[in-house]
Amino acid sequence: MPRVVPSQVVELIDQLFPQYRFGSTSRNGWYNSNLDRCYGLQAVLDLTDQIPSSLVVLNGQDYSVLVSSIAAIRNVMDNPLTGPYGIKKIELAPIEEFGNVNPIALIRDLLSRCPDEFPSPGTAELAFITDATLRDSLRNDIGTINRALSDNEWKGATVLAGSLVEALLLWALQQKGAAEVTRAVGVLVSNQTLSRAPSANLEEWSLHEYIEVSTKLGLIAEDAANQARLAKDFRNLIHPGRSQRLGQVCNRGTALSAVAAVEHVVDELTP
Repeated sequence: MPRVVPSQVVELIDQLFPQYRFGSTSRNGWYNSNLDRCYGLQAVLDLTDQIPSSLVVLNGQDYSVLVSSIAAIRNVMDNPLTGPYGIKKIELAPIEEFGNVNPIALIRDLLSRCPDEFPSPGTAELAFITDATLRDSLRNDIGTINRALSDNEWKGATVLAGSLVEALLLWALQQKGAAEVTRAVGVLVSNQTLSRAPSANLEEWSLHEYIEVSTKLGLIAEDAANQARLAKDFRNLIHPGRSQRLGQVCNRGTALSAVAAVEHVVDELTP
């Protein structure tokens, strides 16, 4: 089943109920319809129910408004009025206590404030990264990896975990002085761990270079380095030629191994 995100529900409301878009003058109006034409309302309810709770990022008052709005729609759909010729009808009134705005508009507005990505509960805090924007971005990636594992998306989990290891080691190396990094590179080139000195710009390095220099500088231990090397090799399976040549594909094993590398590196970098 596809993953439902808040913006998907907002887009659906804008498409089916344009009168309740933000800024519309009809947002305070009633919604009247025959019950057999209320598939749009049911779709909004069904999709909203499928949004992961970790993405419903609202304060207590706003969350209460969202729950009340959903309840108002359910109530009129469960208790339709009987019109002429026995036709079942619904009349969805604006909620006076919440600015006299229709519940459809309220749901739309509240979900438009919610992110489509957010770390799931239990995601590593990465408190050692002081840049809040980078920290949140990396935590979002960890949440995405966890969801990919849950959905059996082995290739996505493998590739993104390898990229996350790369990002974490890049950050760690950027905390070191340039002279210290250069000395470590020199040693690794002399003992042929690295075939040549990489660019002076750390952002242009490969994952192999991040791993070996980070290990030499003591940023990660050998166990973590070995796991990261596996993640590097598995991530390279995205290249068709390599995958075909080695007879390997991304699977549950490669995904779990790459995720283990992330966990090892996070543990090593956490003070």
